[in-house]
Amino acid sequence: MLRGKKIIVGVTGGIAAYKSAMLVRLLIKAGAEVQVLMTPAAHEFITPLTLATLSKRPVHTLFHDSGNGTWNNHVDLGLWADLMIIAPATADTLAKMANGICDNLLLAVYLSARCPVSAAPAMDLDMYRHPSTQRNLAQLRADGVHLIPPGNGELASGLHGEGRMAEPEEILAHTEATLSVKQRLKGRKILVTAGPTYEPIDPVRFIGNHSSGKMGLALAETLAGQGARVILVCGPTSLQVHHPNIQRVDVMTAKEMYTACTKVFGTCHAAILSAAVADYRPAHASKSKIKKDKSRPFTQIELEETADILAELGRRKKSGQVLAGFALETDNEIEHAKAKLKKKNLDFIVLNSLREKGAGFAVDTNRITIIGKNNKTINFEVKAKTAVAVDIADYLAGLMEKKS
Repeated sequence: MLRGKKIIVGVTGGIAAYKSAMLVRLLIKAGAEVQVLMTPAAHEFITPLTLATLSKRPVHTLFHDSGNGTWNNHVDLGLWADLMIIAPATADTLAKMANGICDNLLLAVYLSARCPVSAAPAMDLDMYRHPSTQRNLAQLRADGVHLIPPGNGELASGLHGEGRMAEPEEILAHTEATLSVKQRLKGRKILVTAGPTYEPIDPVRFIGNHSSGKMGLALAETLAGQGARVILVCGPTSLQVHHPNIQRVDVMTAKEMYTACTKVFGTCHAAILSAAVADYRPAHASKSKIKKDKSRPFTQIELEETADILAELGRRKKSGQVLAGFALETDNEIEHAKAKLKKKNLDFIVLNSLREKGAGFAVDTNRITIIGKNNKTINFEVKAKTAVAVDIADYLAGLMEKKS
């Protein structure tokens, strides 16, 4: 997909610059031609020699090379590229991009580029959350910059939270998706569910699960990127979506998710339900916090089944609609997924296993198997969830093209 593509990698002055070496290596391995540009501050974190060796091209920082007087033409560089990736994109560089400031070669090339531009923000938690940074990110989205969401994890400061630059493999997947987008789903309205549901025991406690929503949100972003209008019904998660084609509906419980999904499904061309919906909820939730009382030990919670959203949509599915679900299994995975596929009238099911390394809850990777209505299975390797989302979107687009 990237063979022969001309890609500029812009490296700015942040600790995450060490990841840029691996990104350049992955792009070269995928067959791309890579030109690295560095800001002066980036030299403090990684050497130009490292990136020049990996990219097989001289690295440029200044408008001219003082040794031989060569002018590095920012206009020509901007026109040369099929894609520009700025990784890491520090708060300083993002602010300059958003406001048209042009005080180094990298920014001059950004302003001259006619190709798509991606940026992978990297900074500390409070810097990322700061209102000024969020305003700059919003402006860049409006300008058409593809922002690669930062990860949530340990940061250089020792804090733990959002702001960590996406891993090189995730950026590679995003790059492939950006360059391969054919708007195959343009004009389609697609329902996606994501995240967990929380079923209240009392105003403080709930029954829930470990779902982070990462897979569903990545899927929503990918579908929107391929032209779809996405209705994202999302359980409790701190993660955000950014594509303007996504309409997000936040819910808490399985009942609220059921109501939101059944309300819009009839107007949708397709639905992919990836949420981890609770199968049971407390039959009687207390309206006040249940206190510890040794004379009346709280040892039992009476449970009742929640509504089966996937089965209900399967009953309502009309000719031409595509319905897909997820199956997270621990034993007899294929057999259970095939049974669910048939029982709930699905067009395909996405299977992942909690026993697979790199798959499951709260991780950035997944390994899936897609099973179609004819029980034909397609196995995929472990990938970043952003790349998995592309595989699922491509499968969905192929089915919808056959049905139309």
